[in-house]
Amino acid sequence: MSGSPGWYLRRLSRMRPREVGGRVGDAVRRRRWRSAPPDCPSVPGARFTAVLPSGTVAAVPPDAAKRLAAEADRLMDGHAEFFGVDRDDLAAPDWCYDPKTGRRAPQVYAFDVPYRDEEAVGDIKQIWEPSRHQYLTVLAAAYAVTGDERYAERVAEHLRSWWAANPPLRGVHWTSGIELGIRLLSWVWIRRLLDGWPGAAGLFEDNPVALTQIWHHQRWLAAFPSRGSSANNHIIAEAAGQFAAACAFGWFPSSARWRADALRSLERHLRSNTFVSGLNRELATEYHGLVLELGLAAVAEADAAGVPVPASIRLVLLRMTDALAAVVDNRLRPPRQGDADDGHGLVVDGAGTDRWGSLLATGEAVFGRLAWWPAVPGTDVRTPLLAALIRSPAPAVTRPANRPAHFADAGMTILRGPAEIWCRCDAGPHGFLSIAAHAHADALSVEVRHDGVDVLADPGTFCYHGQPEWRQYFRSTLGHNTLQLDGGDQSVSGGPFMWTRHARSRVLVAETSGASDGGTTRWCAEHDGYRPSVHRRRVELTAAAKELKVVDEVRGPRRAVRLAFHLGPAIAAELEGDRAVLTWTRDGEDRSAVLDLPGQLNWRAHRGETDPPLGWYSAGFGRKEPTTTLVGTGFADGTALLGEFTTVLSFRA
Repeated sequence: MSGSPGWYLRRLSRMRPREVGGRVGDAVRRRRWRSAPPDCPSVPGARFTAVLPSGTVAAVPPDAAKRLAAEADRLMDGHAEFFGVDRDDLAAPDWCYDPKTGRRAPQVYAFDVPYRDEEAVGDIKQIWEPSRHQYLTVLAAAYAVTGDERYAERVAEHLRSWWAANPPLRGVHWTSGIELGIRLLSWVWIRRLLDGWPGAAGLFEDNPVALTQIWHHQRWLAAFPSRGSSANNHIIAEAAGQFAAACAFGWFPSSARWRADALRSLERHLRSNTFVSGLNRELATEYHGLVLELGLAAVAEADAAGVPVPASIRLVLLRMTDALAAVVDNRLRPPRQGDADDGHGLVVDGAGTDRWGSLLATGEAVFGRLAWWPAVPGTDVRTPLLAALIRSPAPAVTRPANRPAHFADAGMTILRGPAEIWCRCDAGPHGFLSIAAHAHADALSVEVRHDGVDVLADPGTFCYHGQPEWRQYFRSTLGHNTLQLDGGDQSVSGGPFMWTRHARSRVLVAETSGASDGGTTRWCAEHDGYRPSVHRRRVELTAAAKELKVVDEVRGPRRAVRLAFHLGPAIAAELEGDRAVLTWTRDGEDRSAVLDLPGQLNWRAHRGETDPPLGWYSAGFGRKEPTTTLVGTGFADGTALLGEFTTVLSFRA
């Protein structure tokens, strides 16, 4: 359990001495800060100059503007949805209230708030999310696009309400650096988008309350950076928000130092969080998107303020963009890998705007597209805004001449076939850093789509805090399309965001060419998570036959086996013996496939079970729905009969 003595001991065991020393210093500082916070220094004559270039808003596509206005009107009516919970109280929010549990977080000294304890605080994600103020960036964008002052006035009303309800170092909104960093970035964009409104200066630079909040946010981020084994996407959000504020709100005596320190941190951690191939080291796709959004927003602030940034930052963002273009399927959907909490860096678009299409559109505008890139619609609000600010040219480096399919450093391989067959094969490291916080026990799992429809699906994430049995299921080996031995996970969990033993995987074969001429692409890998046994998996995609073969081999002593295949929510399945007929509809057309399963195992279909959980799909954080999971049980003992299991997925014309 997170927060128990055992958890603290396990957590401590994953830290190096330097991190331990830094955390001891943090603890001392928190005690010292318990006294009344210092006053914000006076900044007479502060002015906001990081405005959008003239004509930028006119470049917003009409359909994107229409979606934005519709979303803004919904927000004006007080309606929003956060993680599967419909809110109707956003006209006058209670900033510490969780509508999911009905609990309110206490307004005490920030570092006394037990924010991981749902019984005491409520669902912390439900409380934190509105206070990222990304719904206010949507309202501010709607003002910039339409000129309707109702939107600006609502933004001002809510910011003043939030500032009054959350004074520095009081309450749950001062406990997590990623929240402060993203909130600062939102405030920068709110001020920018409200620039034509007569009340903008009075809301920000001429408002002592706003100045105090901005200064204390930056003071907090400078004092308490994420450290060591926690230096994942959180530190990038902290650095990006700090840097953006120190550029756009560079009015304080410490602004130059904060800006320089944040830029150094951003450069260092963008590199350390990203493989050379461009994929995010957390191997959690949504965090790839979050980090890319934050990095692009930071570069936009640098260019707007005339602050030089290291070439390595733009190079990492370029590689991340090309990697994203390489791994998406034909519908621009990326892999569903690792944790996902619907986190965004900058939100200025209405509902229905495709996140990944928007990111690729921005990448095309900033870096230029390559010939092999998929077609990108380019109908979003954010792209023309960012592109207007990012003025420096793309790095002069050699980019991939052909679409990459095997990312050796990340252990990800994409097999593609006709009729838009897409298959992701996973043999990468078990997450990032010593705790691998956002990893799942999914070594050698596969994810298969047909024309963008999940056929063999990665079930997703669903939750982080408060529901341990569901957190355990969605990150478990059984919760993925792979093989489980003796009822345990391949890697050993030490808590909801910690793994104490990591399975090690290696790719043996990755032959990704040949599908275009009807040939066969192949992948083979193995992992040691079930020592002394070894699980090896071979995958072959034969283009001419529209057939995917998966062969699982277990080498070692006799072990109990469970082999799982999770079907997407659109798939209906009829299981008879060791054959399942799969049917679904795409764009009004009936589609089907046959899944021939290993005959040595006994097969059952599971759907929507809760004790224990099995047969679920989470389309987004906080949301889950029943789906069909096929599970085969039996034994493996390393012999040819009992140690090898063959599955064949055949798509029908």
